[in-house]
Amino acid sequence: MRKELLQDFENEKGGVTSKKFNKTFTKIQAITILTLTLFFSTGGGYALGHFYFWNSLEAKRINEQLAFYEEKVKINPNSLEDRIILGYTHYLKGNNNSAIQEFKYVLDQDDKYYDAYYNLGLVYLDEKKHYEALSMFGKTVDIAPRDYKGHAQLGITYRHLNMLEEALNALNEANKLAPANSDIIYQIGLVAEAQGDLKTAVEIYKDALQYDPLYENAAVALDRIEKNELKNVGE
Repeated sequence: MRKELLQDFENEKGGVTSKKFNKTFTKIQAITILTLTLFFSTGGGYALGHFYFWNSLEAKRINEQLAFYEEKVKINPNSLEDRIILGYTHYLKGNNNSAIQEFKYVLDQDDKYYDAYYNLGLVYLDEKKHYEALSMFGKTVDIAPRDYKGHAQLGITYRHLNMLEEALNALNEANKLAPANSDIIYQIGLVAEAQGDLKTAVEIYKDALQYDPLYENAAVALDRIEKNELKNVGE
């Protein structure tokens, strides 16, 4: 199993509105905020369900985005896309109940809406409701089996449940669909580490850093393993 982990990994490398709410917040800023949040939360373009400490400028823009989309939804309550962005903005601010409300509203209108299931999964993952998250990400895979993000989030959720075989299978599928994605590679490393196979984990983290030398999570993981090994040697 552990040898297969690294072998599988090695084999598989391979708009919003035209109106403005106010003069300080525009469509471009909205896209910038969403891009920024995806960059920080990614997992290479997919949010991992973690919150971040925003600086004052970023927090201000998120508040502006919230006001912007609250107004848009008031004007056009039937816009499911706007509700998704509004819900995601609530999620960024930690307003999980409001986020869930928006995503569930969307699903009441369209029970095949990928983004609603995906973002609900993120909220449940943040709240450590892992089985609920698993259900949501399973829906995303059913709807869009060729989209790597659903598979990646399934893998992450399985790992939280200590279902490591299932986690590896899901992450390997994500890796097939999006090879050379450093975030997916890093997540595979976490599975190896959870299995106690530190040697394999180290090699996988190093591979993640080859694709992205500035990838902090992999660097931190390598440092963590190195410190633990030094501690064990000294004991």
